[in-house]
Amino acid sequence: MAHINLQNLEPGIRSLVLYRPETGKYLYDLVAVLLRGKSSLSTAERELIAAYVSERNNCNFCAKSHSAAAQLLYGEEAHLVADSVTDPQKSAISEKMKTLLNIAGKVQINGKNVSQADVESAKNAGANEGEIHDTVLISATFSMFNRYVDGLNTLTPTDDESYKKMGEMMVTNNYSFPKNIK
Repeated sequence: MAHINLQNLEPGIRSLVLYRPETGKYLYDLVAVLLRGKSSLSTAERELIAAYVSERNNCNFCAKSHSAAAQLLYGEEAHLVADSVTDPQKSAISEKMKTLLNIAGKVQINGKNVSQADVESAKNAGANEGEIHDTVLISATFSMFNRYVDGLNTLTPTDDESYKKMGEMMVTNNYSFPKNIK
């Protein structure tokens, strides 16, 4: 049960958007740009960053829903997601993604933990400055989202089928603000 009366039974961030649509709209707009907007990182890679940061923050709702979306987007390579979220350095993702997840993990703890050596390592692995920027912003944003979702103790489903459906909705709706909310 949520810490406050959210006046709806939706899970996770959706319940918060329904509770305060005047702020929720901007959160949806931001995530739509970060995870679906123009970027040289694929949508699957950006969902993976969101899932990785959420896993590190122990936000089950966000980790599982964004992992489900990443799995759908990775298609035949969906198996990469589970390994990458728990231990990217041992996973079969690209060296570039390993360096970007390293940066994301440092931002998740404290942005000042990112060093010039981390950035150079990412560049040497093929990341461009826009990809490094987007990684840092996705990590910072999802750290905030994770704290928002967990700080109000929103509903967190426990069954995998719920997350599979959420992942499908996230992939097909591209983070469009719910039409039934003003």
